[in-house]
Parts: sequence; structure tokens; C-alpha cells
Amino acid sequence: MASTKKIFFQLHKYLGLVTGIVVFVVAITGCCWAFKEEIESLLDDSVQVSLQDQPILTPTQAKTFAKEVFPNQSIHGVLFEHGAQPVEVIFYDAEPEFYQSVFLNPYSGEVIEVKDHMSGFFAFILKGHIRMWLPKEIGEQLVSASVLIFLLIIISGIVVWFPKKRKNLDQRLKFKWKKNTKWKRKNYDLHAITGFYICSLAFVLAFTGSVISYNWLKYVVYKSIGGEKEASFIIPDNNSAPLKLVTQEKPIDRLIVKLMKESPNAVSYELHYPHDEDESIYVELANSEGLYYNNDYRFFDQHTLEEIETPGIYGKYKDAKLSDKVLRMNYDIHIGAIGGIAGKILAFIISLLTASLPVTGFLMWYGRNYKKKKK
Repeated sequence: MASTKKIFFQLHKYLGLVTGIVVFVVAITGCCWAFKEEIESLLDDSVQVSLQDQPILTPTQAKTFAKEVFPNQSIHGVLFEHGAQPVEVIFYDAEPEFYQSVFLNPYSGEVIEVKDHMSGFFAFILKGHIRMWLPKEIGEQLVSASVLIFLLIIISGIVVWFPKKRKNLDQRLKFKWKKNTKWKRKNYDLHAITGFYICSLAFVLAFTGSVISYNWLKYVVYKSIGGEKEASFIIPDNNSAPLKLVTQEKPIDRLIVKLMKESPNAVSYELHYPHDEDESIYVELANSEGLYYNNDYRFFDQHTLEEIETPGIYGKYKDAKLSDKVLRMNYDIHIGAIGGIAGKILAFIISLLTASLPVTGFLMWYGRNYKKKKK
């Protein structure tokens, strides 16, 4: 038993030293990201449009007006909301990375605002969280591997935490500091006691982050809970061949009005233009503010607007089975949004305390080794 515990201790120590900086940065940036939407809504100073009794822009018109701003960039999609909210046309290119939005007057198509999603405080935080501000190819691999290793650190830490004698268990559960308690003991308690109380929730945050990073882990999780579909996002092809249009109106331009009538309670409707003649139109209907798992992902033949089912797990939420819902909840669990504002507060606290563990762990190693050798 003692030798096994010693092996786990060495594993815990060296894996912690190797990944400590990455875990610290990922946890701290995770704290900052927790209340992104709430902070941005408070600071929102976008121009408001007066409600008018006239039709809103069609997807084709929105695309035409926005392309005048960025004629050489690719449009990812266009976001429509109820009332007189501006129409957001989202531009995204992977290489070189480009991510900006053009906000249009929903009636006239006039450009209201251009927003760069890759600049500002939260863009800086996100880059640190997913790639340590390093080049994408290197940083994402480093962060993904470190978070996966952190799961092993948590497991080994639990094994090391258990005291040899039951009578010493109380010391691992409570802070019992006196005036003469030295800083080394305080630092040890901060690492051991804090680590014990947050280990289960820190494991959840790290595990859900790894599911986001690794498709193979997503597949394993999904199939292990009885999933029967494809554990990925799949845009199906059209069912029909291209049609010769008698009028100038395109079928895609009728889709948003149609969906607003069918689903009037949806928060927003994000339409994605097909990349070619064979691909269907995909529309994401947000059903709750700040949540993603219960969105409806719907696909339509771009020639006839016939609705098409996808073989992936991202379809209509009401048709999702339990295994589909669990995997779709992964991101909302990761950021704490699944529990509303209370869940985000909890995710913030757990991330903050997780960031303290590499610091207290390093100080323990430094105090036991470096200072002893120097003396």
C-alpha cells in the first residue's frame, strides 16, 4: 500500500510540475470567461433601430449588403432576431484567421456597426484558454494534452490525500491554523484540503473540456451511454436537383419568415448559406438565452425548402434521446451555464480554486527541494 501510494505521489508531483503553468492559465482564463455574456450585455452600446411596419431583409439581401464591407471574406452565417434588432452577418475564415460581424439595419440594410471578435478583452481570454496565446497548431495541442493529464493528476491526488491513519483524517478536512503555524503547513493545507473539496467538480470541468478537444473521447462517451447516431455535426445533402426558377425570388429568402411563424418563441434564427448546390441550408434556432444544448438544428433542401433529417446528434431538440442530450449539454456544463447564474458562479469559484493548486503545489516542491539543497 505504501509503495503504491509513493508511485501515485511521484506521478502527481511530476505531472503537476510539467502541466502546472498551463493548468493555471486555463483555470484563470476560465474564471474570466464565466460571465462573458452578462458583462458584454451590460457594456452593450449598439445602436437601436425603431420598429417599422415593413418587411425585414432577406438572407440574400443581407449577404449582398454585408459583402460590400468584406468582399473577399467568407460568410459563416446570418443571425436574425425578433422586432427591430439588427441583422448580424458573421464572417469567418480559418486561414488566415478572420472573425468579424457586420450589423445591418433590418429594414434598409444600412451598416450600423462592424465588430471584430478577435480583439478585445474576451478575445484575449479565449486565446489564452484554448491555446495559451501560442500559434493555433501548437497551443491547442498543448492545452488539450495538459487538461487530459490534469485528470490523472486529480485521480492521483485523491489517492495521495487519504491519510495512513484514520485519526489523521480530520486534519485533511479542516484548516486548523494557530498563531505559530508555519507557512509551509498553511501552504500544504491549502493544497490538500482545497484540492479535496473541489476535486469532483474540477474533474467535471476538465473532463468536459477534454470532450470538446478530442473527437475520439466524444465518440467514446456517447457510445458508452447508449448513443446510436453520429456523435458529430452533419449537414445533409439536398433531396432534390437544382430547379429552374420562374421568378427571381430564391427559396432561401422565404425560410426565415417561415421559421419565425412556426417558432415564434425562439430567441434567434442563425441561417447558414450552403457552400455548393448539393448542400442543404442549415438554421440554428436558439430556444433559451445563454444556453446551447436545447437549440434546434434544422436542415432544408435549398431548392424546395423540404426539411431533411440529419444522421448526427444535432437536430431538433425534441427528437433527441437521452444520450444525445447528455452530449449536447457538454459545453453548457463546461461553462456552468447549465445551472443558470448559480452554475456560473460555481464554475467561477471552482476554476479560481483550481488555479491555486499549481501555485501551492509548486511552493511545496520548491520548499522541499530547492531550499534544502541551497542550505
